[in-house]
Amino acid sequence: MQKTGDINGRVADAPSGNWVYRILPPTLWPYAQLARWDRPIGWELLMWPCFWSTALAANAAAAMGQSPGFLLIYHLILYFIGAVAMRGAGCTYNDLVDHKIDMEVARTRSRPLPSGRVTRLQAKVFIALQALIGLLVLLQFNWFAVILGILSLAIVALYPFAKRFTDWPQFFLGLAFSWGALMGWAGLFGSLSLAPILLYAAAILWTIGYDTLYAHQDKEDDELIGVRSTARLFGDQTRLWLVGLYGAALVLMLLSFALAGAGWLSYVGLLVAGGMFAYQIAVLDINDGAQCHALFKSNGKVGLIIFAGLFLSFLLLVA
Repeated sequence: MQKTGDINGRVADAPSGNWVYRILPPTLWPYAQLARWDRPIGWELLMWPCFWSTALAANAAAAMGQSPGFLLIYHLILYFIGAVAMRGAGCTYNDLVDHKIDMEVARTRSRPLPSGRVTRLQAKVFIALQALIGLLVLLQFNWFAVILGILSLAIVALYPFAKRFTDWPQFFLGLAFSWGALMGWAGLFGSLSLAPILLYAAAILWTIGYDTLYAHQDKEDDELIGVRSTARLFGDQTRLWLVGLYGAALVLMLLSFALAGAGWLSYVGLLVAGGMFAYQIAVLDINDGAQCHALFKSNGKVGLIIFAGLFLSFLLLVA
């Protein structure tokens, strides 16, 4: 296999000062890059819906006079580990599926597979190891949550192919990345209700919004090689679409919080998140790839703010 990567083993769109390059030996860098350990925003965005749902369920339990206590913290730790492992497995799988496409895109051709620093067999073994960690995490929950988690694998398997047959691959990413909005609630209650379902719908819309920003980085290359995306679909109307997507996500979260009996601080978190969405929309320049990437990454802070509001409101309810 021909090697076309950077001589230092780095990836073009990853920060060179990341802990991966300061702590891990160079022989492990390609695997860290496959799992995107050098770009934590991915597992953060996968983790936040899990955290939201868990904290929302804790609010609902507190409103009923119950408290999950240490179980809440234990579940948050599990979702953190699971998000890192499954995001890594998903990215590695996505790279296997997109191997040839990544060789044609300037931003991705230095990744481990297209650059030849990892073989397809090595990548498959790495997927299995990460998936095993994810399975061990999943088995810590009740059987309803375990089955629910396994069902998500069908969407995860489909997502990398979506860009080949629809202009809405971001919708399929939303279905996969937002699954945690159901898992957190199921993990505590062993069932689902309308509140987590609305939260799931909100997270899907949020994902479509932020991944549209991300896709604007590659729209020229995507057009040349025939890859479809909402960035190409929305085009100059992206700002208007974001108003609708982010606005609807906030409304659905508001309804979800109300149904669950969440405390007042959760709504403060939503208000701050709404301001951050408004900023993204106001300053957006879809022709500035670096800015689109920065605005995409800012959604990690949006997720944190929403979780903080839910978690603090839970603490007030049980105080």
